[in-house]
Amino acid sequence: MTNPLDDASANPFEVAATAAKEIAEKTGVERHDIALTLGSGWAKAAELIGETTATIPATEIPGFSKPALEGHTGLIRSIQLANGKRALVIGARTHFYEGHGVRRVVHSVRTAAATGAKIMILTNGAGGIKEHWKPGSPVLISDHINLTSASPLEGATFIDLTDLYSKRLRELARSIQPDLDEGVYCQFRGPQYETPAEVQMAKAIGGHIVGMSTALEAIAARQSGMEILGMSLITNLAAGIQKTPLSHEEVIEAGKNAEAVISALLAKIVTAL
Repeated sequence: MTNPLDDASANPFEVAATAAKEIAEKTGVERHDIALTLGSGWAKAAELIGETTATIPATEIPGFSKPALEGHTGLIRSIQLANGKRALVIGARTHFYEGHGVRRVVHSVRTAAATGAKIMILTNGAGGIKEHWKPGSPVLISDHINLTSASPLEGATFIDLTDLYSKRLRELARSIQPDLDEGVYCQFRGPQYETPAEVQMAKAIGGHIVGMSTALEAIAARQSGMEILGMSLITNLAAGIQKTPLSHEEVIEAGKNAEAVISALLAKIVTAL
């Protein structure tokens, strides 16, 4: 089955609008208020934030791809929150390193905006540069450095990225867990992990967190007028900071070990929105 976003002449916002219409029909929910992309280690939050009223395989929605990474469910959920709001939970993330192009990477965000969501919560599992961070620690993203050499913006589209990761939402998160630290997220292209030298480069230019997602999605969310909260689960210290070799198994294990705690935290944040 072909993906409509692979057609260079397609309008990605029209594809997102079609996807949002399909979600509305399949969920029976005309409008969602909040959207969450749940990365490695964060999936259980979907079970804690409210009542799931509809679950859809993402591949049934135009423009979505099957997740290539363990830790992503491949499901889209519509959840009724206790306060009456609706959350759209996206368990299908397309990573830039999969080679499908930036349009597919940010399609979930544009679709969320087209469903009516005004807040976009982006989560991930990532490597930490601050040596006092322990595997399993949640941290807030305060800003990012896009090292992919790509952008979801096309043509002469100029978007201000000041306060991209909402100060208001970060303060709300800290009102729930006051000791939450924060840092600047560096998105690398991947899929290889960063070298120790690349980690030192990221540190030298002001980075504290290294990973392979989120920044491109955040840019697209800002273009769509959404307020963004970014959170990383530190699954390991980055290469050269950590003295042992990195592995995907280590990332998955750290996510599973921290899942209950960080998902409960995220659920409390969503409930407070």
